[in-house]
Amino acid sequence: MTVLNYTMPLLNGVEQDLSEYAGKVVLVVNTASKCGFTYQYEGLESMYNAYKDKGLVILGFPCNQFGKQEQGSEAEIGAFCQKNYGVSFPMFSKIEVNGDDAAPLYQALKTAAPGLMGTKAIKWNFTKFLINRQGEVVRRYAPTTKPEELLTDVETELAQA
Repeated sequence: MTVLNYTMPLLNGVEQDLSEYAGKVVLVVNTASKCGFTYQYEGLESMYNAYKDKGLVILGFPCNQFGKQEQGSEAEIGAFCQKNYGVSFPMFSKIEVNGDDAAPLYQALKTAAPGLMGTKAIKWNFTKFLINRQGEVVRRYAPTTKPEELLTDVETELAQA
């Protein structure tokens, strides 16, 4: 499975071919503006700024499936992320991550890296998937896993040719 086979719309509606991230280490995160984990935007942005020149890209995918914590429009989501956290990594249009209407990208991610006890469902906002430079899922992280707890794994993947 490679995430590089998908095209997804950015917050501004422009279609983004994920093949543009070929050769990079990618962290995919489903996000929400009104979640108890929203503070993780700060850690994600800090990680992105520290490692983007070494080949890391973070992709944020807003999702309103958990407690209706992302009800805003794409413009409102973008403004919130910029104003409150200075988010500069790519943010995509709102998607679904579970159920019949789950984005194909997320269907593939969940199959490649099931959660605890083999469950494929995303449990909550800020579930994270680490993707290596070949576009393969390396690991899935729980929503409670803070961005700074991923640094060793991110650095390991960045060190791979």
